[in-house]
Amino acid sequence: MESDYTRKIKKPFEEVVDEVTAGLQKQGFGIITTIDLKDTLKNKLGIDFRKYKILGACNPEFAYKVVSLESHMGLMLPCNVLVQEHENGEVEVSAINPLQQLKESTNPDIEAIAIEVGGRLRTAIDEAV
Repeated sequence: MESDYTRKIKKPFEEVVDEVTAGLQKQGFGIITTIDLKDTLKNKLGIDFRKYKILGACNPEFAYKVVSLESHMGLMLPCNVLVQEHENGEVEVSAINPLQQLKESTNPDIEAIAIEVGGRLRTAIDEAV
């Protein structure tokens, strides 16, 4: 089982962020948090850092189902999607495979949800390519 899903893209950073956001929306996710690490490090520590955003994506339907089955599953919400630009200009988009985070869960209903969420995250990332 792969622990994450990553794609590298030769497009401008903000275009990739917009495309990933649109792809996530098509898959039923909304972006409920955005962490701009570049801006945060510059403002808090005076450090120049590459373009690096963490998008907190939430699919309310799946979030409700999973926390209804097991209340502590909220620890895994939202699903984080990372968009970062490397020195060579490539933009990398990554998301953790939700199934990988469920090593200790024995609930097959939660596993089924994780598989569905993982597939939707993968589709959203693929659409940005």
